[in-house]
Amino acid sequence: MDRSQKAESVAYLNEIFSEAGAVVITRNLGMTVAQSTALRTKIREAGATYKVAKNRLAKLAIQGTAYEGIGDLFTGPTAVAASADPVAAAKVIVEFAKTTDKIEILGGGMGSQVLDADGIKALATMPSLDELRAKLIGLIQAPATKIAQLTTAPAAKLARVFNAYAEKDAA
Repeated sequence: MDRSQKAESVAYLNEIFSEAGAVVITRNLGMTVAQSTALRTKIREAGATYKVAKNRLAKLAIQGTAYEGIGDLFTGPTAVAASADPVAAAKVIVEFAKTTDKIEILGGGMGSQVLDADGIKALATMPSLDELRAKLIGLIQAPATKIAQLTTAPAAKLARVFNAYAEKDAA
């Protein structure tokens, strides 16, 4: 890798760290090409990125970002998973780690907060932004639905009473 490629790699990683809501650092322990492809596909579907990074370049890239505290995690063969949604990358990595022993979660960060492996696993159990938005919309819509049901209920009851009297008189 020549000097210009290194500069491009540092700039790319710096952009990832600057825009990420959360970052997960993993150690790859001999994943096969098929496993790596499956992981990258799942990461991409979740709206996250996954990049194998040279440790020295990654340490340069985190300078000036909120993730400066995770520099100690860059030892050995590492990769960076990042997403704007603080939960997306963590969920995919934790789920994938359950299926294979070829990937190890070292830790990560959420803004300036440094997380260990257990912190990443706890982050993965939280609902994503989309799930939270759906719950919030459901909570907002529920009272309106109840009000609509309550306002139509008396009319429906009256209609059933009148129908019963009409059937009684017809018989």
